[in-house]
Amino acid sequence: MQNSEVFILAIESSCDDTAAAVLQNDKVLSNVVANQLIHSQYGGVVPELASRAHQQNIVPVIDAALRKANISKEQLSAIAFTQGPGLMGSLLVGSSFAKSMALALAIPLVSVNHMHAHILAHFINEEGFEKPSFPFLALTISGGHTQIVKVKDFFDMTIIGETTDDAVGEAFDKSAKILGLPYPGGPLVDKHAQLGNPKAFAFTKPKVPGLNFSFSGLKTAILYFVQKKKLENPNFIEENINDICASIQYTIVEILMDKLKLALKETGINQVAIGGGVSANSGIRKAIKEAEQKYGWKTFVPKFEYTTDNAAMIGIVGYQKFLSKQFETAAVVSKARIQF
Repeated sequence: MQNSEVFILAIESSCDDTAAAVLQNDKVLSNVVANQLIHSQYGGVVPELASRAHQQNIVPVIDAALRKANISKEQLSAIAFTQGPGLMGSLLVGSSFAKSMALALAIPLVSVNHMHAHILAHFINEEGFEKPSFPFLALTISGGHTQIVKVKDFFDMTIIGETTDDAVGEAFDKSAKILGLPYPGGPLVDKHAQLGNPKAFAFTKPKVPGLNFSFSGLKTAILYFVQKKKLENPNFIEENINDICASIQYTIVEILMDKLKLALKETGINQVAIGGGVSANSGIRKAIKEAEQKYGWKTFVPKFEYTTDNAAMIGIVGYQKFLSKQFETAAVVSKARIQF
């Protein structure tokens, strides 16, 4: 079956992006994403508005993915969709469409764990990008998750470290909000950080035992720091925005790298793959590459479009599950929280 042509239609609707992709075996033929701009005016994702936007976007996005891939729906071998974790209303739009379409075409239905997909995105056949070999460690960093995962095989993964409170993406976005930057603020912190001095201001790193993370204390420290400085100088943020962002980013990157170094030391594994939306951050990518040179790690960073929420990563998991015949019935349910 590995050598035959398998066409997977993948659907991702876990948060505020409606995405569809078509894969031929492990190669991406199309990867279409419809962003929802409406949330920016609220400073964060509004679940009800997100699910309504998914309903509007899902048919045009899937149609565009099929047309861009230049295949008909009758050629599809299976349909993969995000089962969870995510916003329940958003997940239901994707799963309902996937179930209906699979039933209508009489083809298999494959459910995918969104977090597995961020990790297995590294196995998309993309020119110029090397795939990790098993076992490896995955650092998955996004708006909702921060995890270090030991990956022994496609479906043999164990979380060995995770956040005890907030995710790293939330730490970036909340810091941006404190500084008056618009949502989503994480990329803006990165942009300003590239122009600033990372040692300008010192923030204390939280002391969390083992391989777990914590970011809530850092967010509070940043808030109090900014409030204190603004009392001394009302123009403090405007005058120091680049240095503040650089210092925040430096601290967050240091927290991540400290835990990653410890994980590699404890497991004896020297391969690390990063994924999730925050892996697009320039500071994190630079630190990972520098560590590769310094410690002799083998590091893997996916193509930018496969780091943020997208359907291609759902498709590659769908393909691997198709090969091992891990199919679902229409009774499968979406889950806002799903066992890893």
